[in-house]
Amino acid sequence: MSSPGLISFARGAPSADITPPEALRRSADAALRKDPAGTLAYGSGAGYAPLREWIAERHGVAVEQVLATNGSLQAGMLLFDVLVRPGDLVVVESPSYDRTLLGLWERGAELLAVPLKEDGIDVGALEATLEAGVAPKLVHVIPNFHNPAGCTLSLEKRERLLALAAEHDFIVFEDDPYAELSFAGERLPTMLSQDDSAHVVYASSFSKTIAPGVRVGYLIGPAPLIAAVQEKAVNTYISPNMLAQSIVAEFCHSGEILESIENVRAALRDRRDALIDALGRHIGDEAAFVVPKGGYFLWVELPEGVDTEQLLAAAGDHGVTFVKGSDFVLGGGQNALRLAYSGVTPDEIEEGVKRLAKALEEIKTAA
Repeated sequence: MSSPGLISFARGAPSADITPPEALRRSADAALRKDPAGTLAYGSGAGYAPLREWIAERHGVAVEQVLATNGSLQAGMLLFDVLVRPGDLVVVESPSYDRTLLGLWERGAELLAVPLKEDGIDVGALEATLEAGVAPKLVHVIPNFHNPAGCTLSLEKRERLLALAAEHDFIVFEDDPYAELSFAGERLPTMLSQDDSAHVVYASSFSKTIAPGVRVGYLIGPAPLIAAVQEKAVNTYISPNMLAQSIVAEFCHSGEILESIENVRAALRDRRDALIDALGRHIGDEAAFVVPKGGYFLWVELPEGVDTEQLLAAAGDHGVTFVKGSDFVLGGGQNALRLAYSGVTPDEIEEGVKRLAKALEEIKTAA
């Protein structure tokens, strides 16, 4: 928990003012009235059936392809447990989500980092490594409003990645918890929806569109693979949190999810705009970044020579914090940082960037 007065750009979670407690209270009441037995008992290891049905219909897949889990991070870790063996090569983006990197390291994977560009993973660089004989088991991508980089994978790159997966027989893990949080423009199709060769496994979450405390996510993929992941899930926890999944199912079936998504989008858009404006006024051209079209995060690169580990310590003295860039890469990132704007109000963003700018000036002067 943040200490009094601390402004935190570190946590990728929405602040309490943009979560829907009243709507969730109604959904909880309805879930317990309509299906008390299913809501309060152990259930299928695949998750609460009405929720899986809603997810399957939304994505146009068979229900047997859907596994509902305790958050999308757990979905990914269960997938890694089934697919990844020590020494297996896994391609990750650079930068990438730190928990994903940790989960793969813990399972003994050999990681190959491919750089990100403004329109997503450098597919040309990936293709060159594949042509040189590199044979990954899995390629992990965060296609929409990337954590931490904020970028979005272009349609052309999605199509090329699918073609490479089919040609070289690797799984694309489409890790997509921010998909619904677009601020403007046409939403790009998922790679799952374009896959005709069973080479995509897709994950998403309700933590970002409802509230992180619900801890409900899901995995979609080829039915035999999902069955293997379900077996691993059953052996891990018998069944997921049926109470939470039942409430989320009611929230979705009732249509409350649509209003929740719009509320979250509007709040995040205002916060992104406030952050970009504040960085421009208080730090200026020294802060280089891709403007995210949705999601929670802004990835900032400062001039070479700025050490964000030093900046983090100085920022703490001024009552502001963030996550340093080196946490998200296999090597480097010393001059980068991730700013999460989801959990701070526009007023807090303004004050937080002022404090960050003071800390930056201090370490530059000391150098």
